[in-house]
Amino acid sequence: MKNLYLLALLLCTSVFAQTQQLVVGFSGNGYVTRQQDGAQITENGIVHWTDPNSIISIYFYLHQPTTADLSLVAKGHSEIKVSYGEKSFKVKLQSDDYTQVPVGSIDVRQAGYVRIDLQGISRRGDNFGEIKQLIADHVTGKSNYVKDFSDYWGRRGPSVHLAYTLPEGDTEWFYNEITVPEEGETMHSYYMAAGFGEGYFGMQYNSPTERRILFSVWSPFDTQDPKEIPDDQKIKLLRRGKNVHIGEFGNEGAGGQSYLKYPWKAGHTYKFLMQVRPDGKGNTAYTAYFYATDEKEWKLIASFLRPQTSTWYRRPHSFLENFNPKQGYLSREVFFGNQWARSKEGQWTRLTDATFTHDATAKAQVRLDYQGGNTADNRFYLKMGGFFNESVPMGTKFRCKPTGQEPGIDWKALQQL
Repeated sequence: MKNLYLLALLLCTSVFAQTQQLVVGFSGNGYVTRQQDGAQITENGIVHWTDPNSIISIYFYLHQPTTADLSLVAKGHSEIKVSYGEKSFKVKLQSDDYTQVPVGSIDVRQAGYVRIDLQGISRRGDNFGEIKQLIADHVTGKSNYVKDFSDYWGRRGPSVHLAYTLPEGDTEWFYNEITVPEEGETMHSYYMAAGFGEGYFGMQYNSPTERRILFSVWSPFDTQDPKEIPDDQKIKLLRRGKNVHIGEFGNEGAGGQSYLKYPWKAGHTYKFLMQVRPDGKGNTAYTAYFYATDEKEWKLIASFLRPQTSTWYRRPHSFLENFNPKQGYLSREVFFGNQWARSKEGQWTRLTDATFTHDATAKAQVRLDYQGGNTADNRFYLKMGGFFNESVPMGTKFRCKPTGQEPGIDWKALQQL
């Protein structure tokens, strides 16, 4: 009898030891998902929460079902509603100082992302309070969320990439077709179609009234501030397309930037043609062309000269990213198809192999909502953000069928643009 008692005690102790407490900060894991002007997420968590119609959501990933006891680290004088699925709790905040306030217990019945919503009911004063953290006690199993990592990059979500395999020899041109499906069209996204070793070329959704075709080349000078670049290492403009803005960029390297404001549409397929050619004098010219499907014509975006560089096309790739940390709770998706490479001798080769990669946010496993793969119609796809549950491992390789026709390009007409 004594042995049975000890065994039961040991089992209970073992189960208890496997549980953990999650301290999930709103600064890295929270979003105002409805009525966004009614509250703010800052490094201190939820502040300026004034609108009862606003919903603040916080996310964390659990690897197995569990029961969790929730509480908030909060201050204020109000009544709020805390919800998990169809279950909700009314919680009173009654303190001028940050205090741990009990919420209630939830049953998480399957592995995956957990979303907890907060909404104001009534308040005494001009706001519903300030909330730093959600605490989940007695959680079983592993968990993932933004912790010991940059809140800014964590809230943006993981960037995802496809690296295409080139044929042997020197490649001068890379061709790619891009389609943003309606369900993947989300503001503040960069759908990058034709990347290369020294820059990138793709489509952005910048605002409700503006979309861009963006082409950038990094300077060989390593800096985040374009003003620091010496004259002999600055990107030089060779040609520019009609109505194309020319400028500089920083903060993610620095260099020359160009963009055309163009109202590209979800569901439409657009063509990108990128040239990389050394000039034989220790420099390399980068030239970007965009096929405006709606107008049925090629457009020159720009041609830049990168000094102290002698290279043909390297590292053709595509990527998908969100550049607004307030919108990391929304999903994005893009399709890429019919990739071709053209050698310096003029030989086209259909590209069929792509490798999936991701950024430091995904590598740190603070976000698990990232994917890449093949579509049913022989294209590649990328997807990120929105806290979906199925991720794809770094380095996964994909292959498409070598179908399609080589691009029909009027090279003389391109030179006249």
